[in-house]
Parts: sequence; structure tokens; C-alpha cells
Amino acid sequence: MPKIQIPIANGFYLSDSLPVSAQDCVNWYPNIPQTQGALSNASLFGSPGVSQLLTTGEVKQVNRGAHVKAGKPYFLNGTTLYRVDSSIDVDGNETFTAVALGTIPGENRVSMADNGKQLMILAPGGNGYIVDESSGTPFVQIVDAGFTANGAPQLVAFVDSFFVCTTDTKKFIKSDANDGTSWSALDFGSAESDPDNLTSLHVYNNKLYLAGSETIEEHQNVGAGGFPFQRTGFFIDKGVFAPFSMINANNTFMWIGGGTNESPAVWALTGNAAQKISTTAIDSALQDYTELEIKQAFAYSYAQNGAYFVGFSLPTATFEYNTVTGLWNERKSQIINSKGLTETIRWRVNSIVTAYNRVLCGDSIDGRLGSVEVDTYSEYGNEIIRVVSVQPLSDLGNAITVSEIEATMESGVGDLYVENPQIRLSTSDDGRVFGNELNRSVGAVGEYFKRAIWYKLGRFPRFAVFKFVMSDKVKPVFIKLEANVRGGHRGN
Repeated sequence: MPKIQIPIANGFYLSDSLPVSAQDCVNWYPNIPQTQGALSNASLFGSPGVSQLLTTGEVKQVNRGAHVKAGKPYFLNGTTLYRVDSSIDVDGNETFTAVALGTIPGENRVSMADNGKQLMILAPGGNGYIVDESSGTPFVQIVDAGFTANGAPQLVAFVDSFFVCTTDTKKFIKSDANDGTSWSALDFGSAESDPDNLTSLHVYNNKLYLAGSETIEEHQNVGAGGFPFQRTGFFIDKGVFAPFSMINANNTFMWIGGGTNESPAVWALTGNAAQKISTTAIDSALQDYTELEIKQAFAYSYAQNGAYFVGFSLPTATFEYNTVTGLWNERKSQIINSKGLTETIRWRVNSIVTAYNRVLCGDSIDGRLGSVEVDTYSEYGNEIIRVVSVQPLSDLGNAITVSEIEATMESGVGDLYVENPQIRLSTSDDGRVFGNELNRSVGAVGEYFKRAIWYKLGRFPRFAVFKFVMSDKVKPVFIKLEANVRGGHRGN
């Protein structure tokens, strides 16, 4: 009997009804070869791991945000702002050093923006700080009365030589040109297309987008006397529910939000309209969170090896969208909690920036600073649990028998530390409950022709779902999946 190929690279799609679709894709991401004649037209690559560069402290140092100014990365860990410097010795070894710059009280996430010289950090509620290492006072708090004259500043962006902040009074304010320490009480504007509260702001293509809970309104610096930012007349009839979720991504920007009386979804600006890019499975996952939990979500983006990821991290889940393939995957981390027990959490990364030709990240657990790397197969030494459940295999509702299934992996990836890496298969006939795992080797060092084959998997009354798990710290590439299947309606 000829084998059939079962698609493995559809991405994350866990339906509200698991028998409809139980497609999990955790710590894998779909890859579509940009060439003809590849062994498979769609495969799975392992999501990058994280190695530790340094630590700023192990206790109460949760990362609250990060930014790059003039090529230098800045991380706010706990209440301390650090600049991370890189140096290379005569042998070519790179060393990273965290330089403490100042204290920013609080525990919540902050927003950051820079004008090339000054870095502004704003803790939502009104406390703003300026970092300018070229001045005599490299770290100062903004004390100008004009800064809070129109309400408590919430978020900051930079456009056309001005720092711009939203406030809690439906107004937005600007600094003096190229000086984040100087603000005038008369320099304010408001979004007027809709009376909803300002929830976020964003700069894209040198335009300022002011986001409310129901609409997004475009402003531009028209250079006129008085307050320079004026409405362009363009607005989007979708608001922003998560203030830190607005992010530039591959010639557009994205956010978590929705329109009037709509539940949360992920949107992108496409032309002159908002286009929903989240699937109904992602929408359903977002609906499981409270309004407060949605507000705590944040976005990040990074590019590696031809893939461009935009991530949306919520209190208990992290979903990534690959703008190249248009498919979603999920990220999870495994940690040892305070009770000494192994716990699975949302991806532990709390912020991402690109500097020193690396993707650098802050942490949600402690003060570590890491490097996100495609050739690292662990997270700070911990295993990465990679799970993929493929689409249900069925035969028009008839019983099926699976006599053989083969997972084609990149084999021979074992090393001195993991001599015989494994991939584990479990099966389900309802998409809910899976049986015991059955292990197969993906090949020790040099075993390039090792095949992962399972025989006599049995009879399934209506459909079969196959789940594969891989956790060994070796290169993970899942190329294709093939099976020998007999359908009941054919009488064989």
C-alpha cells in the first residue's frame, strides 16, 4: 500500500472542540522552503533557545522593558536601569558587562524611546526619566511642571525631534525639540475622531498613531505654529486593548484589540484598513483572559534565519506569528519553581532587542540577560519541550487502521552530551486523551540514515490524532510525516 503524507506544518490551531482540530505547535515553527524540489513542501524547525550572557541579580530583578539607543542595549531589571556593553579581547572572545545607570521605582512594565542622544523611560502614571551619558548628569528624573500639567503621562514615543506621551486625561503631550527634560503645559492635543480613552500610541512611517479603546487616529507633524501635530483624517475603526501590544512588523504594525463590542483579536494595518491576522483558535485563547490580563499583554519581534517573528505574550501563554509563512506557533518554557517543582509557563522572555549582531532578551523570572540563538537547543540549560499534534487523520467517518507511521527527521544529530536523542509518539482517537508515549531514536552522531518508524498503531473508530514530543538538547528539524493507512470503507 502506498504511504500517504500527513501535513505537519499547519501551525497552532487548538479548536474549542478538540475533535475538530487539536493541532498544537509548541516550540516548533512552520518552515516553507523557498525552492522547488525540496524533500517536503513544509516542515518544522525548532524555535531558538536562549543562552545566558550575564545576570544582574537573582532575586526580584524581573525585566520591565528594553531598548536600543545608538547601538547600545538598555534593560530595566527590577528597579535598576542597566546599559549592556560588549568588548572583544585579543583572542576574539566577546564579554558582556552590565553598567547600572539609575533607579526607577515600581514593578510594572515601562515604555522607552530615544532621540539618538537622550533615552526616555516612562513608568505609566507619570514618572519619567532621561538618560544622556554625554551630559554632566547622565540620569535625571523629569521634574518640569509642564510634564504633568495635562494629566499623568502613560506611554512615550519619539517622532520628528519630539518625545510624545499619552496621558490619563485623553490628551497627548510633546517635549521641546530634542529635549526630553523640557515640557510646556500648552503643548498638548487630543484624539477627536472618537471620544474613547487613549490606551496607546505608536509611530509608523513617521506618522503618529493615537490609539483609543475603540479607534486608532493618525496624526502628522504639519510644522504649523502652536501645537504641530494635526489629524490627517485617517483613522482605523479598531481600538487597542493592550497598551504594550502595538509593534512594527514587516512593513506594517500590529496590535491586540478590536472594535466596539468586539472581543480581542490580533490586527495588522494593511493598506488603509485593519486586517485580522489571528485565527479563531488564537481569538478563542484571547477570550479566556480577563480585561486586566489582556492589558498586561506585550508584543516583541525579531528576525533570524529568514523567519520574522512577532510575538504576543500574555500572563500564561505566548503566541508567535511568522510574517513570512503567515502561520502561528506557541512558545513555552520549563522552569523549576520556588517549591522545587518543574513547571511549564509562558515563554519566560520579557523583552527582546537586537544589538551586537545578537537577539538579546530580558527575563520574567530573575535578572538574567540572554541571547536568543538558533543553534542553542535549551533555555538557560533547561530542556525545551517541543510538541506538535497534527491534523486529525480520517476516512469519511469510517474506521481506519494505521499499520506504519514514519517521522522523517534530520537524523544523526546526537552529540557527546546526548548520545541517542529521541522523539516520542502518542496517539488519540478523540483529540482529548493520548496514550502512552513510544520512543524512537533520531540518530546518534553520524547516524544520518536513522529512521523513526512506528508499526502496528492499531485501529481508530473515526479518526486518529498523532502527537510528537522532542525535548533532547539537539538540533530539532521535523521534515515530513508519512503513514500506511487502511480505510474501512474500501473493504481492505
